[in-house]
Amino acid sequence: MIQSSCFGDKEMLHDALCAQKEETANYNLFANECVHKDLRDTYMNILNEEHDIQYQVFNIMHERGLYPTPAAEQEKINQAKQKFSGQTTTR
Repeated sequence: MIQSSCFGDKEMLHDALCAQKEETANYNLFANECVHKDLRDTYMNILNEEHDIQYQVFNIMHERGLYPTPAAEQEKINQAKQKFSGQTTTR
């Protein structure tokens, strides 16, 4: 006997977002470990597409109130700016 479970929009979108996060992590790893430039470029293109899909799913969830993001407090923004303002990157 097969039991079916009924998932709502929230569960399906959450599952899709989690899958996209996993996909981007995997493609990022693949691109980082790739020796051949053409293959690396392909992985980077796919990675960018996966990030776009992840962003679309996030926006759908956010617009529907399924992924609330509180506004950052100005004091915390100022602290982060101060903390990282003196840091520079070298290559």
